[in-house]
Amino acid sequence: MSNWTVLPTFQNEPLLDYDARTSKSMKEAIHKVEAEFGKEYPIIIGGKRITTQKTIRSINPSDADETVGVTSSASTELADQAIHGAWEAFSSWKRVPFFDRAKVLLNAAQIMRQRRLELNATMVCEVGKNWQEADGDTAEAIDFLEFYAREMMRYGSQQPITPVEEEKNRLEYIPLGVGVIIPPWNFPCAILTGMTAAAIVTGNTVVLKPASDSGVIAAKVMDIFEQAGVPDGVINFLPGSGGAIGDHLVSHPLTRFINFTGSMEVGLRINTLAAVAGPGQKWIKRVSLELGGKDAILVDETADLESAADAIVASAFGFQGQKCSACSRAIIEQSVYSKIQEMVVEKAKTLTMGDARNPDHFMGPVINDRALTQMMEYIESGKSESELVLGGKDRRHLGGSFLEPTIFSRVPHRSRIAQEEIFGPILAMIQAEGFDDILEKGNDTLFGLTGSLFSEDRSRLQRACEEFHVGNLYLNRNCTGALVGVHPFGGFNMSGTDSKAGGSDYLGLFLQGKLISQQI
Repeated sequence: MSNWTVLPTFQNEPLLDYDARTSKSMKEAIHKVEAEFGKEYPIIIGGKRITTQKTIRSINPSDADETVGVTSSASTELADQAIHGAWEAFSSWKRVPFFDRAKVLLNAAQIMRQRRLELNATMVCEVGKNWQEADGDTAEAIDFLEFYAREMMRYGSQQPITPVEEEKNRLEYIPLGVGVIIPPWNFPCAILTGMTAAAIVTGNTVVLKPASDSGVIAAKVMDIFEQAGVPDGVINFLPGSGGAIGDHLVSHPLTRFINFTGSMEVGLRINTLAAVAGPGQKWIKRVSLELGGKDAILVDETADLESAADAIVASAFGFQGQKCSACSRAIIEQSVYSKIQEMVVEKAKTLTMGDARNPDHFMGPVINDRALTQMMEYIESGKSESELVLGGKDRRHLGGSFLEPTIFSRVPHRSRIAQEEIFGPILAMIQAEGFDDILEKGNDTLFGLTGSLFSEDRSRLQRACEEFHVGNLYLNRNCTGALVGVHPFGGFNMSGTDSKAGGSDYLGLFLQGKLISQQI
């Protein structure tokens, strides 16, 4: 069967141009979201709405006095109900034809287009994304829905098998079972949508545990899936603290797979827990992890220095450095180091910062005060190891969790701020002696997610392709901004299992191959 050929070729969703008309509509969307501040969002298990006394408040990081919304918080008893509800729904959902499941994703994509500004405005208020970053997040969510719908058509169609005489053989991809989806707060629409969509379009059912800092946008995405025709129990919406229910969900004997995006520490714990077969467990759990990064932009003496400096600033300080792909290290050949540093510092000085609802602000807040406090500890550590040349001060007096763009100079490449993922607007600039040293320092980290090299030397670009050990390597461009279908995303080493989200291999993580052979 080749239904997948009926759909138009996948194309990435264009980003909005915030002209006068669209900007006016965006401001209206923000006012609408503000009017809903404090709204309560229930747990959803098997289509049933459940409210609990224990709740999670989602705070606007631009204004600590504002509560964007309140979600009910699940217990282990509700976690059990959610897993059993997903298991019950699996028996029927797995039998729904694959093209009908794909149609649900296409329906969801269309609804997202209709609610695009609402989703954008919610992220601006809930996680502090500026207008463009928020729109990129929603566009990526739409891309995941469109791309995975088409990929399911491919996986569900007839698979190539070598023919032999006297046998009729076919290979089918069938779903795994019940999965646990644990997305992050930093791409609260896109990554949540992509992780969930991939699992359900392949015929699985899931328990979705959203990040506590982004429960409102998660609830709205859940509403979109329901509007799109996802049956009750296929997605069970289970807000709750990781400490209260995370281990229980991962360890449950009916959990067949876990799909997690987040920190290395939590990911390694999930991997350890999932490796232990509990009483009554009939399978080896499959774990897909997209973890952290300590991503570097490398610059040699042949590079276009202006382009390199622009890329470093955009990659380090876009969305306040809160991307696993963000540039947190700039490794520069010593002969151009001072020039690049001067350019980067001067460009970073021009970045505007404040309430993300103001479109004139390039940088908004970091996600919460707890994260800001941790960043300030890294800054103090950096001061003892290197030279602070820009920023370094928190701006809580502005009303939210604000931190200036911060740059350290001549950072020792084995120092704490050059090795640990900070997840904030803190850049370590590192000097290197020649191209071999640039590559060596670029690879000298636990992680291997994204990286970039700026050079006009073709042989060095080729060496980076062979020797710079990252899952997503970019040449003469920034190291953020992966596009679905264009830049399959995932990293090496402690950056995860290289799941390549948004690529042609991704749906295979949620399927298992069944060979059927009949003698004729």
